[in-house]
Amino acid sequence: MQHLTTHLPDETATAALGAALARALVPGLAIHLHGDLGAGKTALTRALLHAAGHVGTVKSPTYTLSEPYRIVLDGETVNVIHFDLYRMGSPEEFLDAGFREDFNGHNICIVEWPEKADPVLPPPDLNVSLSVSEQGRDVELQALSHLGSLCLDRLTFPSP
Repeated sequence: MQHLTTHLPDETATAALGAALARALVPGLAIHLHGDLGAGKTALTRALLHAAGHVGTVKSPTYTLSEPYRIVLDGETVNVIHFDLYRMGSPEEFLDAGFREDFNGHNICIVEWPEKADPVLPPPDLNVSLSVSEQGRDVELQALSHLGSLCLDRLTFPSP
């Protein structure tokens, strides 16, 4: 499958990648974000949501586990659900909360700490791995499905 790797030298570059992803979103997309604490998962998601048209605060759903947002994509209202599974104790909590129903082919689901819900979490269309490197971050985006490939095909982001 197709992938993109790049270095993000600062927060501005992270925000630019979030904005580029917002322009490439397609309904039904599931994005899994990987990386250590402080790697930029929430910063990337916040930039994506603001660029997609959300006005207002974008908070990390560390304690609520999920935060829904509504955006307009190609004239259609779409729910973007931001999950942060860091505090989840077991995959069963994901099922008990009914989160699996949110992966319905229409919502866009962005999941931080997806490994906390293995093996019950639906598979991603796009894996995004972030790691701290020098003053910035290294990022790899990997398409794992037709929707993920469509998203990367639509992505316009300069790569060094």
